[in-house]
Amino acid sequence: MTTILKLGGSVITDKAREGTLDEDGLAVAADAVAEVNAELVLVHGGGSFAHPRADAHGITDTDGTDDAAAVADVHSAMTALSDAVVGALHDRGVSALPVDTLSAAARDGDGDLSLPTGAVERMLGEGFLPVVHADPVVQTGAGATVLSGDEIVTSLARSLDAERVGLCSEVPGVLDADGAVIDRVDRWADVAGALGGSDGTDVTGGMAGKVRTLLDLPVPAHVFGPEGVVPFLAGETPGTEVRGG
Repeated sequence: MTTILKLGGSVITDKAREGTLDEDGLAVAADAVAEVNAELVLVHGGGSFAHPRADAHGITDTDGTDDAAAVADVHSAMTALSDAVVGALHDRGVSALPVDTLSAAARDGDGDLSLPTGAVERMLGEGFLPVVHADPVVQTGAGATVLSGDEIVTSLARSLDAERVGLCSEVPGVLDADGAVIDRVDRWADVAGALGGSDGTDVTGGMAGKVRTLLDLPVPAHVFGPEGVVPFLAGETPGTEVRGG
């Protein structure tokens, strides 16, 4: 049974300070992952490492650039964050390996994603924990656009036939207009009025984009805060269940 866990950039970085780790947040997540014996794929977002740089270059998940230096700038930030995540896992004895998304993924002219999973599947088969991260990806006719961690999660969930999907955000779940956690989301129309972007710079849509993406999944997904990582990895159902498939 394959489980996919995504750590939002807001969980492992200080989104108010560019290029700054949230050491405590990363430590809590790495500690939880180190206790898992199941087949796990870890995905993480860009947080304060990549989002400000992508924003400065005008790159989003729909607006691209043909400036190679701009693409390399965003990619280098993501590589640095990936190195920090993988290093934290190595410190805890986890056999983690990074997956370079810029080299692996691509989009066609309609924006449809191609993300081959052969390397990820082979890593899992050999007992490694793949760490996949948000990144710029080349798109036909657009240069390079941003591939979010949420889109990676949905692509991997389908390709790997994942049975459990969890997304750790800075909030304890999908919140209604009064700030209370919504137990379950089945349709976008039910939550559209309450959702907006994130507090920090986010070029991939914040919680609104997250829920829209997860509603397309064939399996339920769970959105939760940092305190939900341990329960989720233990098989529990913290936060909000998003069930659109």
